[in-house]
Amino acid sequence: MSRLIGLGLLLAGLLYPFAVYFGMEHFAPWQFGLLLGSLWLARALTGERKPGSLWMALCAIVFCGLLGLLNSPALLRWYPVLISGFMLGLFGLSLKFGPPMAERLARLSEPELPDVAIRYTRRVTQVWSLFFLCNGLLAAALTLWAPLSWWTLYNGLIAYGLMGLLFAIEWLIRQRVRGRA
Repeated sequence: MSRLIGLGLLLAGLLYPFAVYFGMEHFAPWQFGLLLGSLWLARALTGERKPGSLWMALCAIVFCGLLGLLNSPALLRWYPVLISGFMLGLFGLSLKFGPPMAERLARLSEPELPDVAIRYTRRVTQVWSLFFLCNGLLAAALTLWAPLSWWTLYNGLIAYGLMGLLFAIEWLIRQRVRGRA
């Protein structure tokens, strides 16, 4: 059940900018808040108790509650900023309280990492942290000062393209690093 809820949150996050752009004429902001809040509440109640997962869910539920109470179309546009903040928190805090997020992911397929790989995964985590910081700042700037169409284009397409590009570049660099190790 928790995997289904996670998939629902993933799809909601991916489609959110387009849902806001095309759905604002048909749905009130409180309805977006109710749907998202329900998914986050279900995740909080059924999900694994991992460090940070409960506080992320609570922050998202508070955001959705405010969206529901205020029924504000402007508040709808802050959700991608919140998600970037979550990702920055996960990656950034893992640098301080370790192991770094990229190392955790690498150890899923290769439990015994050499020292060079551990240093590399720390650097990768730093790069992703910087990406999520910049992404969140740009999403916030577009929320504050750009038309809805620009906001939708960036948050619904460009940001994911940049994530894919960063992932591809990192994968190519990782292949070179592995070749030298």
